[in-house]
Amino acid sequence: MSKAHPIEGLYDLVTGDEDARVCKDIPSASCNDQPRNFFVYLGANLMSKVADELSSAKLILPWLFGYLGAPGLLVGLLVPIREAGVLLPQLAVAAYIRRLPLRKGVWILGSVLSALALALMAVAALTLEGALAGWTIIALLVVFSLARGLCSVSAKDVLGKTVSKSRRGNLMGLSAGVAGLATLALGLYLQFVADAHANILIFVALLLGGALCFLLGALVFRSIREQPGATEGGGNAIATALESIGLLRSDADFRRFVIARSALLSVALAPPFYVLLAQAQSGGDLSGLGLLIIANGIAGSLSAPLWGRLGDRSARLAMALAAALAGAIGLLTWALAASASPLLADPLAFAGLFLVLGIAHAGVRLGRKVYLVDMATSETRAAMVAVSNTVIGVVMLAGGLIGVLGDHYGAASVILALALGALFAALYVMRLREVSEPG
Repeated sequence: MSKAHPIEGLYDLVTGDEDARVCKDIPSASCNDQPRNFFVYLGANLMSKVADELSSAKLILPWLFGYLGAPGLLVGLLVPIREAGVLLPQLAVAAYIRRLPLRKGVWILGSVLSALALALMAVAALTLEGALAGWTIIALLVVFSLARGLCSVSAKDVLGKTVSKSRRGNLMGLSAGVAGLATLALGLYLQFVADAHANILIFVALLLGGALCFLLGALVFRSIREQPGATEGGGNAIATALESIGLLRSDADFRRFVIARSALLSVALAPPFYVLLAQAQSGGDLSGLGLLIIANGIAGSLSAPLWGRLGDRSARLAMALAAALAGAIGLLTWALAASASPLLADPLAFAGLFLVLGIAHAGVRLGRKVYLVDMATSETRAAMVAVSNTVIGVVMLAGGLIGVLGDHYGAASVILALALGALFAALYVMRLREVSEPG
């Protein structure tokens, strides 16, 4: 009997496999390459996650805009543009991607463009100020979001061809967990080392660090061994898009998933309003940002691997539990605010609330990704990802208008509304069909 390759031994240790070549729904030619591809995808995905945290539209960029003196209107545009810009164009983009039997090049292109956009943001932050700086970074954020969309629509397709069902949740959970540790280190630095009123150079360094991570991720992703895939649906983009939209009508399981994912936006939209409450308590200095980043990092590092394991057993249950947790913490936060509880004025206590929200958000994100990949087939996966993301992009833009409610009634009232939405989402998700196959 031949001795196993070291990478297969590590793969066995990480996944718990007794046979590194367990393959359920990937091409047979990819079985031998699965351990290698697992770690290549893990490394590239880790780099992109760290870069996303270094340029976070819900934490880093709002504080940057404050230093630059950008108008408050632009701060409100950051999260909707960051999210919708990734999602909206994907239906058309997917049609062109389907023409390519090998799609890893699309991810590499998206990663390089993301790096370029972040580097130019750093230049703008260093050389401009006020409204001009804000609008310039907003324009670059549009480019950045579109580039991340290229990565998103191609990554799931490549993952579906290179890593088997019941291993994907573990992979994504590991990358999110390690990225959470890197984010925790950043928060500790801002909290305990950096000057609370530090100058713009810290934010320039964060953006350039994110650009470097994207370039490293692109270099790593080049080495993935991808087998050619189906190219049906790679014709006329408009015709293919209309045909793909028809999946909402013809596939009841997919339609219910899209409705569930729309309801789960109640969790995704909540963090900025927690940040608004936190800013009021910290006075906007860098230490307040550090505490929130620490909480976010701990949430990712502690929960993502556990969500990944649960996602492989039941992605539906992972989504439902995470949404219920987000709803519960939202109700608690609203109650503390409504009663003017001194706990809410304690920065550490507030960071604890944000940590629990981060745990819930991580579960929702990982669960819905695993659910979609497991539900789809190799022939429908790219189209389902594109249709789902496009619909969610529209809903996200509409959901961003909830900020108007915050202007009139305060952030706590918005948190209450989103908490109720999250509880509804948890109930609806449990009506979805089970698609996971524990291995």
